[in-house]
This record gives sequence, structure tokens and C-alpha cells, in this order.
Amino acid sequence: MSVDVGALRERDLPVLGTDDSRTYRLGIMGGTFDPIHNGHLVAAEQAFDDLDLDLVVFMPAGRPAFKQDRNVSSGEDRYAMTLLATADNPHFVASRFEVDREGITYTADTLRLLRELYPENVEFYFITGADAITEIVKWRDAKDIARLAHLVAATRPGYDLDRAWDAIDASGLAFDVTYLSVPALAISSSHLRERIKAGQSLRYLTPDPVTGYLHKHGLYGTSTNRYGHTSEVVA
Repeated sequence: MSVDVGALRERDLPVLGTDDSRTYRLGIMGGTFDPIHNGHLVAAEQAFDDLDLDLVVFMPAGRPAFKQDRNVSSGEDRYAMTLLATADNPHFVASRFEVDREGITYTADTLRLLRELYPENVEFYFITGADAITEIVKWRDAKDIARLAHLVAATRPGYDLDRAWDAIDASGLAFDVTYLSVPALAISSSHLRERIKAGQSLRYLTPDPVTGYLHKHGLYGTSTNRYGHTSEVVA
């Protein structure tokens, strides 16, 4: 299968796989990124180094299947924050691939579409949190996720992996999982939103351009004219 460069660029995806003589490793950092934070970035950077990845593409989910009952910021805002957070890293790429797709976002569908677009010499490494591993085995078409991608499970130091291992064993599916210990994963998007509602600083928890963006656009109830403060009415 040759590389259709035009099709990849049209779908806002990095061009990989052009050299038939070598194997490429594409990291896929999926998530809601509401907002993106330094834990995501550190996990992706460690996966890039430890697994010898060629690139890590960050894909904000369009309409996350598991968050249909929650308020989620618009795909445009989450993509913009992801773009700002990754702009200064030459091996990070932000993609609109999932934001622009219609319908509910399912990981198996994403991986199948990517497999159709990339040649076989491009391997997929799906980066997620260790907590999610216990859920992935129950996700829609989990067998296709196991078939199409290596899983990279980022964990907090001291995290008990027994639940993840037990879930994979019980699934009977051939998941290939690499576990990475990432100190910055004590940070979470929900914690950042709670800090915003309490009028607390996000400095050193997410890149400053992301903090500036969410204040400028009034996300999560922030004030648009007082940087670092919430508005009087919290959304």
C-alpha cells in the first residue's frame, strides 16, 4: 500500500510511511483534553522517548462516547488548546481528525480509519491512562482495538496495576500493553476545572498559552478580563 499524502493532509494527519524499507511508530494520544494539561504532555513525551516513536499525534475527541451525559467544551476550543499546548514540540502534532468527524467518537472506529489511511509499515501506539485499561476491554469492538494498536498505559508512581492486568486476562483478548510510570499524572483535567471554579491558579499545571486561551474565551466559568480569576457566575 502506497502512502496517499493528499488523503492524510486532507484529514489533518501527519505523513508517515513513505519509506518502504523501514517501520514507523506513530503515537496516538486520544482524549477529551478538556482542558489539556502537563500530565498529557509528559506522558506523551515519555512514550516518545521510551518507545522510540516517530511522532505523537494528539487527537481531541469529537463527541466522546463515554461523556454523552456530561457538558464538554466545544471541539473547536479543545482542539485550539491542544494546538497551543503542543506547538513548541517538533515531534508533537495536533490533529482535527476526530473533531471533524460526524457522530459519536469510538476508538475502534478511529483506529480502523487510520489503518485504511496508513500503510502497514506504520504501527500504532495508543497512549492512555492505566485507569482506562480496565475500561478499554469493555469498549465497543475492543477486539479491533487489540488487533490494530499497541496500548501504552501511563501510570502514576506506585499505581497498583493488578486491576488492569486482571481486566486484560479476563477479557481473553490479545492486548499488547506497555506500562509507563509518569509522575505528572497526578494532574487531571477535572482537577484543573475544580481549581478554576475555586479561583485558583493553573500555573505549572498546563501550558500558559492554554490558561490564556481559556480565560480569553471564558471557558469553565473563567473571567475574560481578570486573568487567573473566575467570573461571578460560574458556568
